[in-house]
Amino acid sequence: MDYKLQNTVSKDAFKYGYLLNKIYPYIKPVLGRAILNLIIAIPLGLLDGVVALSLKPYLDFVINGDPNHTWTFLGITVHSQAWLAAIIPFGIVAFALFQGVLKYLSNYLTDWTGLKISNSLKIDLFKKLTMMDPQFFDVNSSGLVLTRFLSDPDTASKNIIEMLKSFIATFFGLVGLVAVLLYNSWKLAIIGVTIMAIAITPVAFIRKRIKKVSNASMVVGGNMTTNFNETFAGNKIITAYNLQEDQNKKFESQIHEQFHLAMSLTKRVGWMSPIMYFVCSIGIALVMAYGNHLILSGQMSAGSFASFVTSLLLLYKPTKTLGNTLTNLQTVFVAMGRVFELFDIQPQIKSPENAIKLTGLNNSIKFKNVYFEYEPGVPVLKNFCLDVNKNETIALVGNSGGGKSTVVSLLPRFYDVASGAIEFDGVDIRKFELNSLRAQISFVFQDNFLFSGTIKENILMGNEHATDGDIERVVRMAHLDEFTHTLEKGLDTYVGERGTTLSGGQRQRVAIARAMLKDAPIVILDEATSALDNKSEAIVQKALDNLIQNKTVFVIAHRLSTIKNADRIAVINEGELAELGTHEQLMEIENGKYKHLYEMQFKNQEEAAKV
Repeated sequence: MDYKLQNTVSKDAFKYGYLLNKIYPYIKPVLGRAILNLIIAIPLGLLDGVVALSLKPYLDFVINGDPNHTWTFLGITVHSQAWLAAIIPFGIVAFALFQGVLKYLSNYLTDWTGLKISNSLKIDLFKKLTMMDPQFFDVNSSGLVLTRFLSDPDTASKNIIEMLKSFIATFFGLVGLVAVLLYNSWKLAIIGVTIMAIAITPVAFIRKRIKKVSNASMVVGGNMTTNFNETFAGNKIITAYNLQEDQNKKFESQIHEQFHLAMSLTKRVGWMSPIMYFVCSIGIALVMAYGNHLILSGQMSAGSFASFVTSLLLLYKPTKTLGNTLTNLQTVFVAMGRVFELFDIQPQIKSPENAIKLTGLNNSIKFKNVYFEYEPGVPVLKNFCLDVNKNETIALVGNSGGGKSTVVSLLPRFYDVASGAIEFDGVDIRKFELNSLRAQISFVFQDNFLFSGTIKENILMGNEHATDGDIERVVRMAHLDEFTHTLEKGLDTYVGERGTTLSGGQRQRVAIARAMLKDAPIVILDEATSALDNKSEAIVQKALDNLIQNKTVFVIAHRLSTIKNADRIAVINEGELAELGTHEQLMEIENGKYKHLYEMQFKNQEEAAKV
């Protein structure tokens, strides 16, 4: 399964029936209002024909007519020129009011249904996003994910009702206007409609060009969003390394690329309007020339001719703007195709059929000949074997990049092994129900992520059903009370995005309290104190000691004190278990890897601690 969204193009952008069928379940809950909106579009489309039709009686019977002449239309008879002259201005006002009410209702219903569809799509896409494997986030930028999961649904769903409404209004507008043409003169109507058909012919040649540029524009938009996100999240690095100019150049390059794509689209579509204007002008010229003949020969009145020309001009208007309409419509279908391709991406890691529910660890965890790679052909773990007993604390040490973090990431199935197996009490973890597996494991990372919200809300993520007594207990055991009592709002203090208002040690203690509240039998400490100063580390270490009581613990650490307190130490070198034993046992191995690591890294820590 290829998770890279850059490689997912809108291959279904021209399968209109397929895409409409896919989006129908999202339209169905709002179908009543959507149909009402489309019904309103019918009279809205026909109203242009009413304007054109009204010119005939006005010119024939008010401007040029006999004062005593009667006029009959659709069974309605008006007996005098004066009455028509009085009625028509009021009719125009009433018509404008009616048209305004319909347009308001139509616009309201369009926005209501469009937003409802868009929101439903976003909710389902967000559920899809939260179910994706960590590898999905490894290979995709944040900007691209935001574009595909937020911007594309808006483009696809909010505009689909608008486009359908516009299509229906335009269709019935064309029908009404053609009816007016035929009512006034079928001979002139043949000329006008033929020219219109010729004018729209070029539209068929630009569809694929529009698709290509629309895809490229969306990719550039995602890159720009990534740039903004990285500038926000990495602002300190940008300032510290004077990277402002580099970021500016990158963004400027993306702006220029977006500009060139927009102009490319303009070039592909823009030539249609001049051609349509030229062809339509030929049609109007022919109609006027032949119309003059019909008027002079008495075959057509001036009012009928004025009504006909008005209808023809109104008929050519949507024809001449068809290029832009098609561009917008194709953009909607491109976005729709991209959205529904996201639903086709399936997470590789999921619960199996007839999954076993894991309720705890009884005996041991075993890594049996585990082989793993992030990229094909680049192994990270090779034939890795390790047995860990229940309630044992095992420290994982080794050179950077050796595979320590990978080992602990495989336990909750952030990734799956390429071959071999990891077993809990003799059962392959791939046979367990995924949520029940992860419920047995607590994580404390080096840089723990805190969500926007209060300290208490972040702690409760460990167990949302915890009582106030439970919270007080873990706060005390995590030594959080040492600083929360100094805060005006205590645990209800808002910590801000990523918890940046707290120090590193304070964030770690919040994360430890969260892990304590989860009370999982397995605890993974991934360099939980490596980024802290000595004072913060001492406090955090006390909290960790409380956390790991009577737990099966995996510790990745660079601090000697943490490692020496472990029951056993596993030395991982280039993806393999190189040595295993206690600190004393490993130090006895002549030219051993742990001894060398101790001499290089840990000895200075020990001497500094004595001082």
